[in-house]
Order: sequence, then structure tokens, then C-alpha cells
Amino acid sequence: MGISSYEDLLNAANTQAEPQRLLFVFTQAELPDGHTKDQQAQFKAQKGGALTPVMCVDKLASERGSFSGLVEESRQMGTGWDIVFVACMPGKPGLASNSDEAEQPLKVMVKSIMDGRIGSFLAFNRDGELVQLAVS
Repeated sequence: MGISSYEDLLNAANTQAEPQRLLFVFTQAELPDGHTKDQQAQFKAQKGGALTPVMCVDKLASERGSFSGLVEESRQMGTGWDIVFVACMPGKPGLASNSDEAEQPLKVMVKSIMDGRIGSFLAFNRDGELVQLAVS
């Protein structure tokens, strides 16, 4: 199944044999320390910058509603973000994983994002559009 939207992701997660826990890492675009004028120009054109993790959350796929609901929930947390990375974590046959079990995978996700290793995650902008990011 190809995933081209947040709804596709939820549908795919909810059709798996094991219950899926969605792992979310919200990031904010920033200019890196010691940036060049070229990097600043790319950043202003929304074509560059560094993505810094600012918030993490995990939810069962069956608990997730619309993307707009996710945006509203994050707004209530009071933390601004630009891109959210999402991964799925399978449970065991008939048993969903819990938030404690998601803690270490979320830490690994954060570290991977900070290191620029983002290829195994889906990325969505605040409008819910699936985005392709290039690492430079």
C-alpha cells in the first residue's frame, strides 16, 4: 500500500496484524549556528535550515483522528513546530505496545533526526502534506 497522506498512514497502520503505535517527533526549522549568507537565503526561501526536535508523543494508531486534530492537540501544548516525523511501532500479536515501550524508540528517532538520518520516517508539514526532505 502506497502512503501519500496522513489518512493513508492511519489506514495502513490499522490494517496490520499487530496493533501499531504511532511515534511522532515534532521539529522546528532553524538556522544552524555559524550559518552563511547562502544558508540564510535558503532558509528564508524555506529550502534549507536545520530541523530541531521540540516535542515527542506516541499514540495508538486506533486513537489517532484527523491530522487537523493532531495539529490542534500540538497547539494546545504551546510548542511551535514545522515538520512532524512519524514512524510506526508494532505491538505483539493481539497486544499493543505501551508508552513505556515507546520511550526508547522515540529517543532513537530524535537522535536519528538530529544526525540527519530521516529516510525511514514519514514527514508531514503543518498542512498535513507529505513532504520529501533532502539532507545536505
